[in-house]
Amino acid sequence: TTFSEEEVSKFRKLAGEWWKPDGEFKLLHSMNKLRVPLVRDGLIETGVPDAAYKDGPRPLQGVRILDVGCGGGILAEPLARLGAVVTGLDAAEEGIEAAKLHASKNPKLSGNLSYTCGRIEDHVSELNEPYDAIVASEVLEHVSSLDCFLDACSTGIKPGGSLFVTTINRTTKSYLGAILAAEYVMRYVPRGTHDWNKFIDPQELKKMLQQRGFRTQLLHGMVFFPPTNTWCWSRDSSINYAMHAIKLR
Repeated sequence: TTFSEEEVSKFRKLAGEWWKPDGEFKLLHSMNKLRVPLVRDGLIETGVPDAAYKDGPRPLQGVRILDVGCGGGILAEPLARLGAVVTGLDAAEEGIEAAKLHASKNPKLSGNLSYTCGRIEDHVSELNEPYDAIVASEVLEHVSSLDCFLDACSTGIKPGGSLFVTTINRTTKSYLGAILAAEYVMRYVPRGTHDWNKFIDPQELKKMLQQRGFRTQLLHGMVFFPPTNTWCWSRDSSINYAMHAIKLR
């Protein structure tokens, strides 16, 4: 399977934290300022959405997106507000319940946002039609088998569709920044959230995606500024980075 029970249990315990702006997931809330435009602009540039909606408030109207490892829906909701038909998938039922509860407070989301509990390999095997895009944000560093996970992503994306990833590089700098500083010194995320051995070098990821028929369209570093709880794009991908890859076949 793609996710171990140990990884899933970490997030089960944090189900009540998802929608607290200053809670355990505040870095994900602030990361939306980068990752929402990443998905929106990437899809527009590759011509997936109907151009008639490009300049309106719902530029992703009708685009089918799977947000895998969606947790409480922090990213799924803003994508749905842009008009995308979003399915949020997570292996932790507690996170899915938190996502459903929060989404229920906005009736406008009911038509194009849904959540389901499960694993991606099972989900894509039951699809009638592949997705226009799959988003895996802060997920790869938690999977048990990256090969199995990427195989499932490939199965779930139609030719010409996109995979969007944000994750953590495997470097000395990422160990110091994403584990020692973030978990033990500043305590931005709970201790034990990350395992450095599961971090992945972007060049390794590009090669794995190429083997599955993807072309990497974009690779950006991401840098976090603790005093203001903000993220910005950077040429430095030694800790956090984002990638957009297009499925060619």
